[in-house]
Amino acid sequence: MKEFLVRNCSRVLMYEGLSGYGKSQILKEIERLAQSKNHRAIAIALNKISFHQNFYTIQILMANVLGLDSCRHYKERQSNLQNKVKTLLNEKFYCILNDIFHVQFPISREVSTMSTSRRQKHLEALFMKILKQTVKEKRIIFLIDEGQFVDSASWAFLEELIRTVPIFIVMSLSPFLDTPCDAASTIMKNRNTTYVTLGAVQPKDIRNKVCLDLNVSGIPKELNSYLVEGSCGIPFYCEELLKNLDHHRVLIFQPMESKEKANVAWNNMFRNYTKITEGLKIATLGHDKKIKEVCDLTRDVRLKNLSPPASLKEISLVQLDSMSLSHQMLVRCAAIIGLTFTPDLLFEMLPCWNLKMMIKALAMLVKSNIFYCFRNGKELRMALKQNPASFEVLYRSLSLKPMEGMPCGHQEALRELESEVIECHIFRFCRPVMQKTAYELWLKDQKKAMHLKCACFLEEIAHKCKRCCSGDFIPYHHFTVDIRLNTLDMDTIRKMAKSQGFKVEEEIIFSKIEIPMKSEIFPENISSEEIREKVLSFFDVIIIKMRSSEADIIPLESCQCEDILEVVTMPLAHHFLILGEKNKALYYFLEIASAYLIMNDNYMAYVYLNEGERLLKTLRNETSWSHTFESAASYSLKGQVCFNMGQMRLARKMLRKALKLLNHNFPSNFISLFLQTHVESNRLFHYVDQQAQESLPPGKKRLAQLYQQTTCFSLLWRIYSLNDFFHYKYYAHLAAMMQVNSALETQDNFQIIKAYLDYSVHQQLAGYQGMWSKYEVMAIEQIMNLPLKGQGIETVTYVADTLGFKKFLMGHLELAIDLGSRAQTMWGLLQNPNRQYSVLCWLSRPLFLRNRHTQLIQTLGWLWDLSVIEEHILSKAFFYYACLDIMLYSGFVYRSFEECLEFIHQSEDNRILNFHSGILLGLYSCLAIWYARLQDWDCFHVFSNKAKNLVPRKTPTPVYSQGICRYLEGQVLYLQKQIEERSEWAQDTGVVLLKNLETLVAQNTTAIIFHPRLYHLMAYVCLLMGNEQNCDLFLNTALQLSETQGNVLEKCWLNMNKEWWYSSSEPSKEQWHQTVLRLPSWDKVVFSKLSLDIQRNKFLMRVNILDNPF
Repeated sequence: MKEFLVRNCSRVLMYEGLSGYGKSQILKEIERLAQSKNHRAIAIALNKISFHQNFYTIQILMANVLGLDSCRHYKERQSNLQNKVKTLLNEKFYCILNDIFHVQFPISREVSTMSTSRRQKHLEALFMKILKQTVKEKRIIFLIDEGQFVDSASWAFLEELIRTVPIFIVMSLSPFLDTPCDAASTIMKNRNTTYVTLGAVQPKDIRNKVCLDLNVSGIPKELNSYLVEGSCGIPFYCEELLKNLDHHRVLIFQPMESKEKANVAWNNMFRNYTKITEGLKIATLGHDKKIKEVCDLTRDVRLKNLSPPASLKEISLVQLDSMSLSHQMLVRCAAIIGLTFTPDLLFEMLPCWNLKMMIKALAMLVKSNIFYCFRNGKELRMALKQNPASFEVLYRSLSLKPMEGMPCGHQEALRELESEVIECHIFRFCRPVMQKTAYELWLKDQKKAMHLKCACFLEEIAHKCKRCCSGDFIPYHHFTVDIRLNTLDMDTIRKMAKSQGFKVEEEIIFSKIEIPMKSEIFPENISSEEIREKVLSFFDVIIIKMRSSEADIIPLESCQCEDILEVVTMPLAHHFLILGEKNKALYYFLEIASAYLIMNDNYMAYVYLNEGERLLKTLRNETSWSHTFESAASYSLKGQVCFNMGQMRLARKMLRKALKLLNHNFPSNFISLFLQTHVESNRLFHYVDQQAQESLPPGKKRLAQLYQQTTCFSLLWRIYSLNDFFHYKYYAHLAAMMQVNSALETQDNFQIIKAYLDYSVHQQLAGYQGMWSKYEVMAIEQIMNLPLKGQGIETVTYVADTLGFKKFLMGHLELAIDLGSRAQTMWGLLQNPNRQYSVLCWLSRPLFLRNRHTQLIQTLGWLWDLSVIEEHILSKAFFYYACLDIMLYSGFVYRSFEECLEFIHQSEDNRILNFHSGILLGLYSCLAIWYARLQDWDCFHVFSNKAKNLVPRKTPTPVYSQGICRYLEGQVLYLQKQIEERSEWAQDTGVVLLKNLETLVAQNTTAIIFHPRLYHLMAYVCLLMGNEQNCDLFLNTALQLSETQGNVLEKCWLNMNKEWWYSSSEPSKEQWHQTVLRLPSWDKVVFSKLSLDIQRNKFLMRVNILDNPF
C-alpha cells in the first residue's frame, strides 16, 4: 500500500485461502487501515450468484464510487447519477445506465438501435472516465471479498483499469474450481500483482489468539492441544471450538497462582500454563498492563469426548453429502478406526471391497482434502509439528497449474496419485471434525461391532517392533494380565511352537551362558592399563564383525516402535475403552505411558497415566494379582515421570508404593534398614561370589515383578544419593544393592550387566574406592561371553556406551573418548538413532574439554545430521548447547549466537524439551552468561530468571549438574556487578553463592568432571569478597584437578584468570565486546590455522582487589 501511495501506480494484492482461513478478517483490517482523508476504500462481498450476472462486480463497485449505495429511491439514484455524469456523457446516452443501476432515464433513438456489445463499450468507457476523474481527487482502494465469484466481464474491465488508472485492488478468494478466465490469469501474472496463498495459523499463534480472545495470560496445555489439533490452524474452526467450550461451561477463569505458593503434586505437576508470547503481549497491551487471570478447565472434563460444534458438523455433513455412497462408506469406516489409520485395517473394515477399489477411493479422497497420506510415521510427525505457512505464488514465472498437460491430464494425475497412495502406510483425516461427524453417523450397535473388529485386528500387532524383539513396552507385561480377545491366546501359540521343535522368545533370552567361576579373562594381577587395552581391542573386534556381511548381527531395519505406538497401541486402547473392556484398556494405557517415557516425552506419559488412573479407580474393588501388578506398574511409571521432572519427593513416594504392591517393602527406619541391608548383603554374596548352581528361570509373573523392582531400585538409589542427610547414603547403598539382587534373580544378562554398571557408578560416587572397579570388571567379563546375536550385540554396545559415559563423569577424558567413539559407531551400525544421539551428546563434552576441536566439530556434524534426519529435538538442543559453549569458552564460532538464540526462542515451548530437566536450564544459563559478559543486564535477567524457574527441578543427572554449573556462573558474574556498584546485598549474596557452590561439590551426584569449574568459580567469589587465602586454595585445587583429568580447556582458562587477577592490568568493561568482534568462524580457524590464537579469546573475569569493599 505504501508503494501505491508513493509511486501512484496500480497495485493488486490477492489472498487465496480455503473457507475459514480469515480472508474476510484480513480485508476488514486492511479497510480499517486504509481509512484516510487522502484516499477512499470501497469494500464489497460477492457470492455464487454474482458469478452468473454479467458485469455485476463492476456494477457494485461503481455504485459505491458514485455514492448510489446509500440512495433510498430510484429517483434519488437517478438525480445523483445525472449530477455525476453530466460533464462526461451526452444526455441522450443516459439511458445506458438504466439496467445496471435500476433507474429510468428516457430511452433515446441512438441507444435503442445500439447492439448489446456497443452499449457495453460505451458503459465501460464512461466508467473509466469516472474513475480517472475520481482518482485525481482521491485515491481509490477496491476491496473485493470472495473474488473467485467475479464474472469474466468484470475481470476484463479490471484488467484494463489496472493498465490505465492508478488504483489499488485487494482481493480475497478461495481456490478456483475451474480454470480462471484469460483476464483473471493476466491480472495474476501482472508484475504489479502480489498473490499470497494463505496457510494455516501456526500452533504458537493459535495459543496467542486464544489468550487475546479470552483476555487471559495463559491456557492449560490440554486446551491448547485440543484447539491446535481440532482447528488444524483454521481461525474460524478455532473460534467455533472455543465458543462450543464456553457454551458447555467447560472454561473457568481464575487468578494466576504464584509458583512459590503452588505445592507440587501429581495432579498439578504439568499445570504450567502455555502463555502468550511476551513480545505480542507488550505490543498488544503495552508494558504496564498485565493480565492476572488464566483460563482453566473444569474438573474431570475430557475434551476429546465432546461433540463438535453444530456449525462445524454442518460443514462436514455438506462435504459428506457431496461424495458418492462408496466414498461415504469408506470415510465412515475410517472414522471408526480413529483420526489416524492404516490401509490394512481399513481394508478389513470395508465390506465386499477389493484392494484396487479401496486404493482408487483413497486417492480421490486424498485429492479432495479429506485425508492426508504418509509413507511412514516420521512423515506424519513432521507434518503435525507445523501447519503449512502462507507463501507468495509467482504466477508471472509459473504457468497456471490447471492449464498444464494434455486434455487427459486429470486421469494421469489421478493415476500418479494412486501410485503414491499405494506407497503410503499411514492415513489421517485432514479435519478431526470430519472424523467425529462421520463417527456419529453410526448407530450404537454398529459402532460396537466395528470397534470389536478393529480391536481383534490390532491386538495381533500391539507390541514392540521386530527390531526390538517384539516385546512389551513394560517388560513381560502380558505375562501378568489376560488381555487377549482372540481365542488363540499366547499360551496356545507357545505350545504349538514347542510341539514343532521351536524355541519361544523367552527360552532364547533365558538360555544361560557359562560364566567362569574365577576371573579367567582378567587375572588378579592385571594392571588397569592392560584392562584398558584388552577392553578397547574387544570392542574393535566387535566393530569389525559388525561391519562384515553377517546378517544375523546387524538388524535389517531401524526401530518402528513409535509408528506402532501411534497407529496400533493408542487406537487399540481407545477401542477397548469404548467397548467397556476396562482391564484391557488399562493394560494398553500403561503400555503407551511406558513407550512415551522411552521416547523422553514426559508430558504424554503423564497424560496416559492419568487415563490409566481413571480406570484403576473404577476397578478399585478388584483383588486379583493382575490388578495389583497394574497398580504397581502405574506407580512405577509415575515415579519415573516425577524423577524426570525433578520432583524427587514425589518420585520417592511413588516408587515406594510400587515396591509395596510388588511385595518388596523398602525400609523406612534405621532398624529395618539395618536388617534389610544384612539380608541383601548375604544374597549378593551368594549370587556373586558363590556362583549359584543351575536353576530354572523365574516364573512369568515373578519375572514381570522383578523387572519392575529393578527399575524402582535403580531410581531410588539415585534419589537418596541426592539428599544431603548423612543417613540417606545408607538407603542409597541398600537400593543399589537390591537392584543388583533383583537383576541377578531375573537371570537376564542385560539386566545383570546394567545393574553391575549402576552399582559401580554408585560405589564410585559414594566414595567406596575398593568396590566399584570389581563390578565394572564383572560386567565386562560377562559381555565377553555373550553370543553376538540379537540382544547380545545390543548389550555389548550398551556396555561400551555406559562405560564411556561413566569414565567421562569420573574425569578419565581420554578413555571416555576412546569408548565413546566406538559406542557411537556400534549404535550407528545397529541403526539405533536414539542411542546414537545420546552417545554423540556426551562424547562432545570430553572432546570439548580436551580442546580436540577437529574431532569435536566432526562429532557435532554427525549430531546435527542425526537431528535433522530424525527430527529429534533433544539432539538439536544439545547441538546448540555445544555451539554456545564453544563461543563462550573455546574462542571461535561454529554456529552464530543469533542462530542459537533463534532456536531457543522457537523451541522453548516444545513439549519434550520443556519437560526435560537440565537442557533448557543449561541453554538459558549460557545466554545469561553471554549477556552478563556484555554487561547487558536487562537481557541477563530475562534468561537468568527463566533458568531460575528450572533450578528446582533437581535431578541426579549430569545434564542437570552441567546446567546448574552454568547457572551459578551467571550468578557469580552478577555478584561482580553488585560488588562493583557497592550493593548492600552483595555480601549476603556472595556468602549464599559460595555455600551453594560448596554444597554442589560435596554432593555425591555431582560428577568429578564438574569440580574444576566449581572450584574455579569458588576461587573467583572468594577473590571478589577479599578472601585471598581461600581463593588460592580453590584455585590450586581446580588446577590440580584439571591436570589430573586432562581438562585442557579449564586449565588454560584458570591460568589466564590467575595471571589476570594478580596482574597490575586495569580491568576493562568492554573486554568481551572486543573479543566477540574478533571471534573467528570454524572455517577460518581451519584454513588460517588459528588454533593457537583462539586460546586468547577467553573471557577474563574482572576484579580490582584494591577497590574491594570487603
